[in-house]
Amino acid sequence: MDNKNYRMCTRCVMDTTAPEIVFDEKGVCNFCKEYDVLAVKTVLRPLDVRLKELDEAVLKIKELGKGQKYDCLIGLSGGVDSSYICLWAKKVGLRPLIVHFDNGWNSELAVKNIENIIQKLGFDLHTHVISWEEFKDLQLAYLKASVIDIEVPTDQLIFASLFKIAKKYKIKSVVNGLNIVTEAILPRSWVYMDKLDIVNLTNIHKKFGTIPLKNFPKLGLTKQYINRILYKMNSVAPLNLLDYNKNEVKETLINELGWRDYGGKHYESVFTRFYQGYILLKKFGVDKRKAHLSTMIASGQITREEALQELARPTYDEKLQKEDLEYVIKKFGLTQSEFDELMNKPTVPHEFYGTQWDKHEFRKHYIFKRLVGPLLNVVAAIKK
Repeated sequence: MDNKNYRMCTRCVMDTTAPEIVFDEKGVCNFCKEYDVLAVKTVLRPLDVRLKELDEAVLKIKELGKGQKYDCLIGLSGGVDSSYICLWAKKVGLRPLIVHFDNGWNSELAVKNIENIIQKLGFDLHTHVISWEEFKDLQLAYLKASVIDIEVPTDQLIFASLFKIAKKYKIKSVVNGLNIVTEAILPRSWVYMDKLDIVNLTNIHKKFGTIPLKNFPKLGLTKQYINRILYKMNSVAPLNLLDYNKNEVKETLINELGWRDYGGKHYESVFTRFYQGYILLKKFGVDKRKAHLSTMIASGQITREEALQELARPTYDEKLQKEDLEYVIKKFGLTQSEFDELMNKPTVPHEFYGTQWDKHEFRKHYIFKRLVGPLLNVVAAIKK
C-alpha cells in the first residue's frame, strides 16, 4: 500500500488495508461505530436482563431435549470460546454431545486440550473425521482459485455436519461460542461472507479439483430451507449474554481444565494458524489480528497501546512459521516452487466463480420453495 495514503483509526487499530474503511472528523473508523451500535443492542444491555434471557434459553434447551440422551450439541475446537462453552454447559446442567471436527490439521496441543476437557467434564465426544483426500483436494482447489477465504471448506464442513449429527441423535439445540466482544469487527473484503454458498464452493472445486467430493457434507440454500422448516433448530450463543472477558476466561480454563493457550485466535488448527499468520499476510496483505484486536479495544478488554505492541510482533513465532510452511507444503503434496507460484497469483474475487445468488441458481431454489414448500409445511405440522 502507498504509505502516503495509509491511515489507521485513532480509536482501534483498523487501517486502510481494509478498503471499505472510512473515518470521521476525529479519525474514528466505521468499524468502531458499527461495533458500538451492535453492542448497545446486545452486550451493553443490563446484565440482569441478559442473565434472565440466558436462564430462559437454558430452560428451553432442557425442555426440547426431554427424553433424549443429549439435550444439545456443542462444537469443540479446543479454542478459548468453544472450551468455555463446554465448561459453562456443565455448570448449568446441560447434557451436550460434544462434536469435534477433524479435518486433518489438528495441532498436538489442540488434541491434548480436547482430551482434558472431555475427561474433566465427563461429556461424550463425537469426533467427525472427514476424508482427508477429498478435503485436501478441496482446500488445494481454493488455493489454486486464488480467493481470499480458504477457510470456507472448513466452515461448510462444520455447519453441514452439525445439522447431520443433530438429526441423527434427534438433538434440537445447538450451543455455539459466537460472541461480539472478541469477533464482531471483520471487514467483508477479508472473508467470503456467504460461508454456505455451495454453488461457489462447487464451482471452485469443479475448476481446480481433481477428485469427486463423495463424502464431503454440503449445506446449500435448499437444504438450509428444508432444515429450517422441518427441524427448526434452536441456536443459542451464551457468550453474548454473559460478561465475557477473554483473559479472565483463559485463566478459568487453565485453572479448572488444565487448558493451554495457543498464542492466537483459532491457532488450535495448524492450517488456520498458517493461513492467518502467513498466507493472508504475504499473499493478500491482510493481518487479521487487526480485526480481533480492534474488537477487543472496542469492547474494553485491551487498550490501543497493547494492541499496537502486539502488532509490532510477528504474527506468530518465526521458527514455527518456517516449520508450518514445510509441513503444509508436504501435506498438500506440493513443491516449494508450486506453492510459491500459488502465492504469487493475482487475487480473484469469490464472485468470479459464481454464487448461489446468481439469477439462474436462485431461480432454481425459488421454484423449489414454491413447489415443495407447502408440502414441507404440512409435514412439519404433522410432526408436531
